[in-house]
Amino acid sequence: MFVSNIEGLLVLDKPAGMTSRAVVDRVQRWFPKRTRIGHAGTLDPLATGVLVLCLGGSTRLIEYIQRMEKVYRTRLLLGARSDSDDTDGNITPVPGAVAADAATVAACVAGFVGTIEQIPPAYSAVKVSGQRAYDLARRGEDVSLSSHSVHIYSIQILNYAYPHLELEVRCGKGTYIRSLARDVGERLGFGALVQELRRTRIGPFTSEGALTLDADPETARARLLPAEMAVAELPRVVLPDSERKRLEQGQVVAVAESPAGMDKSKEVAVFDAAGGLAAVAMFDSQRRTLQPVKVFHSKNQ
Repeated sequence: MFVSNIEGLLVLDKPAGMTSRAVVDRVQRWFPKRTRIGHAGTLDPLATGVLVLCLGGSTRLIEYIQRMEKVYRTRLLLGARSDSDDTDGNITPVPGAVAADAATVAACVAGFVGTIEQIPPAYSAVKVSGQRAYDLARRGEDVSLSSHSVHIYSIQILNYAYPHLELEVRCGKGTYIRSLARDVGERLGFGALVQELRRTRIGPFTSEGALTLDADPETARARLLPAEMAVAELPRVVLPDSERKRLEQGQVVAVAESPAGMDKSKEVAVFDAAGGLAAVAMFDSQRRTLQPVKVFHSKNQ
């Protein structure tokens, strides 16, 4: 049975009106039929922007891209609420909503910077008793979701002219911009929802370097990025061939010194002498050893 040996990362500029799964299905046509493709971080149908696809063996690295910092630009509609927290849902204007002044809006937005508790939207992929929340919501069932901690590094107000508020949000994994919009609106007292949403960056991957779905297979294949970029934010360790081969065989190996900048146990990206990704390993700071977590069998045998 033929199995495609294509692997790497492809940065797409997702258009509005498509699910992330539909984008993957479209991209599948550019590559051999059995090429594994997965996306690292869902974008709502309304949203546009950076969607990183992992191909072949690179799909094993999706979780590391999902952990990366993200940047969004969004336009909120104030004075209204939606059951989906965006314009794709049923919108209900808030009677008697009165515009807040710029200083009040700025103070409110600043209150969401840092580690906060956030409840995902009812129309989200979070599982409730084994079912996706959006499936329950679409059936008209009540959806009760628990809050979880997320981190927002910064929120910049780009423009405010009631009823519109434009923001740039820099945040960590698991942050829902729809939930942020909803919560900002509730704190201001007149509701809010997402009208436009664009992801401009995930880690080192930006919209400026993204491919559109108008591309052709030849261009797509030429624009594949090395899998190593998926672990760009992990500390880096280079092992000599003898130690690298032992690690690839599942053995724990010792390192002469701690990876640069590390003072505690943490995952690290392990490379061979030629710069190829050999493994992701857990560094034990007390024993100064590496325990393999994911092995990729270096091409430099």
